[in-house]
Amino acid sequence: MAYELYYWDSIQGRGEFVRLALEAAGADYVDVARQDMSALLSMLQSKTEPYLPFAPPFLKDGDIIVSHAANILMYLGPKIGLAPAQDQERYFANALQLSVTDFVKEVHDTHHPIASSLYYDDQKDAAKLRSADFLDNRLPKFMDYFERVLQRNPAGGHHMVGAALSYVDLSMFQIVEGLNYAFPKAMKGFAKTYPGLARLHGAVGKHKNVAAYLKSKRRIAFNEDGVFRHYPELDRQG
Repeated sequence: MAYELYYWDSIQGRGEFVRLALEAAGADYVDVARQDMSALLSMLQSKTEPYLPFAPPFLKDGDIIVSHAANILMYLGPKIGLAPAQDQERYFANALQLSVTDFVKEVHDTHHPIASSLYYDDQKDAAKLRSADFLDNRLPKFMDYFERVLQRNPAGGHHMVGAALSYVDLSMFQIVEGLNYAFPKAMKGFAKTYPGLARLHGAVGKHKNVAAYLKSKRRIAFNEDGVFRHYPELDRQG
């Protein structure tokens, strides 16, 4: 039975972290909203579903419903061969993914620092201030941490956790891809400052299934409706 992924049909967003894992593993899945958006909306508005998701992404595996990207990946990883088998490493992978969740929220807040309900143009001045702090302080704080984790991996510096590709590696790839799109000027020195993460990004992008996915129509292009948005006025030389 195919996994059913529920996410918005026109953006990568948070659903892309799950989609990359499914694609890398070659898993059989259906991107439900791309075929029928009403199915997603019906689930969110259900008056009878006891395990009601708050928002996409969520995943259906038979009768099981799992929501939130990090939670989905913790559930899905072992099933599709993208999670460590050892307990400590598996819990650490989840902790890293939760840190990715925190980081993605900070990326979102660079262009919507006041309220998600307001248009970007209604909070542009605040976004400039927030983005400057993000690039000066928050991005380095997270990337320094992820680089240290990668370099200190007891299994070697090729993966974020364990000795094989995991969903965390795929999420780090997506973060670097998104930052390259949103802040191309600030990211110019990324490979020099964070060589491990840059190597990981390159290696994941060359993974057979990932590379095929990136070239396919299934990969939605970054756009100014998603989490990673490129507004030139928010970018600056790193």
